[in-house]
Parts: sequence; C-alpha cells; structure tokens
Amino acid sequence: MTAISIRGLEKAYGSKRAVDGLDLDIETGEVFALLGPNGAGKTTTVEILEGFRTRDAGEVSVLGEDPHGANRLWRNRIGIVLQSSSGLDLLTPREILASTARSYAKPRAIDEVIAAVGLEEKADVRIAGLSGGQRRRLDVGLGIVGRPELLFLDEPTTGFDPQARRDFWELIRSLASEGTTILLTTHYLDEAEQLADRVGVIAGGQLLALDTPANLGGRASEEATVTWLEQGQRQSVRTATPTLEVRRLAERFEGEVPELVVNRPSLEDTYLSLIAPHVAAHDEPASHDTGRTNSIAQEVSA
Repeated sequence: MTAISIRGLEKAYGSKRAVDGLDLDIETGEVFALLGPNGAGKTTTVEILEGFRTRDAGEVSVLGEDPHGANRLWRNRIGIVLQSSSGLDLLTPREILASTARSYAKPRAIDEVIAAVGLEEKADVRIAGLSGGQRRRLDVGLGIVGRPELLFLDEPTTGFDPQARRDFWELIRSLASEGTTILLTTHYLDEAEQLADRVGVIAGGQLLALDTPANLGGRASEEATVTWLEQGQRQSVRTATPTLEVRRLAERFEGEVPELVVNRPSLEDTYLSLIAPHVAAHDEPASHDTGRTNSIAQEVSA
C-alpha cells in the first residue's frame, strides 16, 4: 500500500524551479525522512502534499486523494507539525489541544497527548509563558491529537534538549508501531538514522538518492578506515575487509591494538557528499507556514 505517490512533480517561482520532476513513493506505515539543504525544495514538496500549495505539473496522491482541493474528511486523516505556530498565546496547552481535538473524528485523550509531549506541568499555563522548547512540544501535540493516519513532521525537535529529543523519538516509534505513516524533514542526521525506514535526499528540486539510512549512497559497501597507534604515530589503512585487518593487527601486537578505531562513512558523510554540488544554490522562497497555520486555525474554529 502506498500512502504518498508523486510523479513528475514540478513547481517554479519565476525562473527558479523549486521542484523539478520529482518522483517518489512512500509506503503505508513507513517512517520516511526527506533530507536536503536550504532551498532544496523540501518545504515546497511537503506543502503540496499537505494541500497548502498548488503545483505547476505532475501527479500527487496522498492517502488515495489529490491533496489539491481535498475535503475535510481527508484532512481528518492527516496531522501536521509546522516549524512554528502563532496566535495562541492567550490559551493554555490544554485548551488549544481540546479545541483542536473537536475537529477530529477519533482524537486522542487530551491528558494522553499532554503526557506524550511532556507538558504535564505546563498544561494549564498560558502559551505566552512557555519556553521555545515547550512551544515546540505543543506543536507536536497538536499534530498527533487527531490520531492521524499520516503525520507530517517539519523539523519537529528544533529547540528540544537531548533528553526531550530521545523522548520524542520514542513517541515517533510508538506511533509508527501503531501503523502511522510519518514524513519527517530534519537537519539532524542522527534523528533520520534513528527513526527512518528510508531516507531521500533532495537538492535542486530533484531526488539525488533514496535508500535505507544504512545503505544510502552505497555507504554500506564503502571501504572502512582502520586506525591505530604505533610507535607514537597514528597509522591508518582503508580496507573493504576491516574485520580481517583488525585480526591481523591483533596477531601482530599479540593482543590489544593501541587506540584501535574502525570507521565507515557516516550518514552525515554520505549526505554531505551528495549535496556538495548544490550547497551554493539560493534558498527557495520563504515557506507559507503562516498560511498553513491560518488554514488550520480556520478549520479548528469552523
């Protein structure tokens, strides 16, 4: 089953092609991370999938529907975590979550959502009094309160401390285990590696690579670098058989190899090599996050 299907997607702003013939499938129940530098076309693509931006060409299916002009029954099946939200300062997290929940057919219990995002102590404090990280947790709560089949997460852990990020990762794993399809955009490569079943790297509006985090860009088959200390000097060798090389070194040293380190290219190494030709590209036009926020607010109040 395919939750998202994209064929030949195009979007331009004047002479700049933000999305340039993109093809992509995301399977039902999959956690998919979309990676790319600023101006890569990520935000434009995601906003088209959410139904908040029109496309110039191509075919798009999200949960079996074209998001352009999709009705409220379709919106009831998706959840969105924006990069930021505004206009809620006089409400409390409990109030805005309860208000948002009323627009969904089978929402989560409000106390359950508050606990899931770690806002128990701030549930009845006005949002104006929350820190940036606490506001971000509330954004996540608003995205999951409707028990969505498909969840869009746009830089969800910005402002989280390390423990909060790991708690959030557990929440995402829990949602995925329940069958929720998740599309994640993030600049944290460790987050993509921890959470994603597959990752796609986009730059210049085109898909550069698509695979599991472990295999992206052929990194699983790349040679490893084995380094060790010998006679006060750091030595290294690149090899396709690092285990064999370590065994040889152990025999030579008759036991422990001093300061032995074995490294393969990290996901970050692979990602940076893929986007290197595109990092000088201009940023894409500013995202219409405010428009998305206003649209959601209008639906909640309707």
